[in-house]
Amino acid sequence: MKICIYGAGAIGGYMAVMLKRSGVDVSLVARGPHLAAIKERGLKLLIDGQELVAEMPATKNAAELGPQDYVINGLKAHQAWESAEDMAPLMGDHTAVVTMQNGVPWWYFHGLDGDFGDLRLQSVDPGDRQWNAIRPERVIGGTVYPATEITEPGVIKHIYGDTFGLGEPNRRKTERLTRLADAINASGLKARVYDDIRDDIWLKLWGNLCFNPISAITRATLDVVATDPATRALAKSMMLEAQQIGETFGATFKVDVERRINGAARVGAHRTSMLQDVEAGKAIELDALLSSVQEMGRLANVATPMIDLVLGLTKQMGRSLGVYPTFPEEVVEEQPLKVANG
Repeated sequence: MKICIYGAGAIGGYMAVMLKRSGVDVSLVARGPHLAAIKERGLKLLIDGQELVAEMPATKNAAELGPQDYVINGLKAHQAWESAEDMAPLMGDHTAVVTMQNGVPWWYFHGLDGDFGDLRLQSVDPGDRQWNAIRPERVIGGTVYPATEITEPGVIKHIYGDTFGLGEPNRRKTERLTRLADAINASGLKARVYDDIRDDIWLKLWGNLCFNPISAITRATLDVVATDPATRALAKSMMLEAQQIGETFGATFKVDVERRINGAARVGAHRTSMLQDVEAGKAIELDALLSSVQEMGRLANVATPMIDLVLGLTKQMGRSLGVYPTFPEEVVEEQPLKVANG
């Protein structure tokens, strides 16, 4: 089995080391000092008091690696859009692409019945770039629950968690899905296979769409956002708006909103990923987490006043700090919303 981790950052690198040590033929696409360190010394994982080192092919040029059985895309959502065509050399006739981005994925409506079947979300894939370059038929949806960080180039520290959600957009249990889940489980990681991966995407997104931007604006940690009366009420309102949208498109929420917020509070003084990016001057994943939900709300005729408010404030904050990456205007303006069967 050949697996390429495209975007071998903290999560991708964690997966790479674990899979490689279990015997999988793993390669990496990375860049900068992180890539240079991996090529020189291998990729190091700090986990449970151990230092695990794995050596594997690593490059910034996917053409050097050739076709793969699986490509696990570990880039952030805006980076994945920018790099869609660059993945072409990794694609064979039967290559599956596993999307691990936070938020609503570009393929979300692929395989769904009804008027919105195969609709393309312009907020996360303007110009249908990923839809056309990758094709939704290749996709296996994924969700990420571990927390990891790059402590220095070539070194990844595991903080907590080992579980990844997987599922086919068409809700089928395919051989390629089973093989991938088996490989992940054999590596010491855990793969949880869902009948409809969208339910798990919403469960994770449900918290991210409110806690991330609120924390980025206020600079408050997760425990504060989830317990302060004002920010907790705002988060709850955003979550209820999102739940109505998700349910309109068939998603099932198996946890009530109060329990979800209380679970976030128990995590403690955690700096959300968006807050960390703002503090580090890195681009924030706002469109996949929030603009996509707003777009779906318009399609579902669901009012989203609190989502609109927080999205607007976070965009303005991001622009003022230079951390909100916007898609090229000509791409957004020239591409109308498309419904394949409409």
